[in-house]
Amino acid sequence: MKRSRITRIIISILICLLVGMLSGFVTRSSVTEWYPTLEKPFFTPPNWLFAPVWTFLYISMGIAAGIVWARGFYHKWVQTAMYHFVFQLIFNAFWPVVFFGFKKPFLGLLVILTLFILLIFTYKWFKIVSKPAAYLLIPYLIWIGYATALNFEIWRLN
Repeated sequence: MKRSRITRIIISILICLLVGMLSGFVTRSSVTEWYPTLEKPFFTPPNWLFAPVWTFLYISMGIAAGIVWARGFYHKWVQTAMYHFVFQLIFNAFWPVVFFGFKKPFLGLLVILTLFILLIFTYKWFKIVSKPAAYLLIPYLIWIGYATALNFEIWRLN
């Protein structure tokens, strides 16, 4: 593996993990005070599961982004794929602020639906540039689909 590819993967992982950390800081008090008071569906995972799942997802997202970025940002398809990745990452960071920070499940649902759509486009463009990079996004796609259903049910029940 080339040095520049490894560097881009590491930078991408760090950026993704930073987004996760910042989201965690913004939402920490709501997760422990507001969220437990909500009515939740039967398929709600235990709270301890979120941190390891998100850590895994942010690392796999970073690896995927680094692989695509390493293909050469001068290439139009790489640029398009990375633009989609950045936009979905912005919505990824915005969702916990809206859902937990603002305590707005319905607005959170709109944000996560937008994130899911952007993620589908990101997957499509990553697959054009690098199939392995796209495949690394599949667990993230599944989790966001699950989180969307969870967000919907929390909104519906409350």
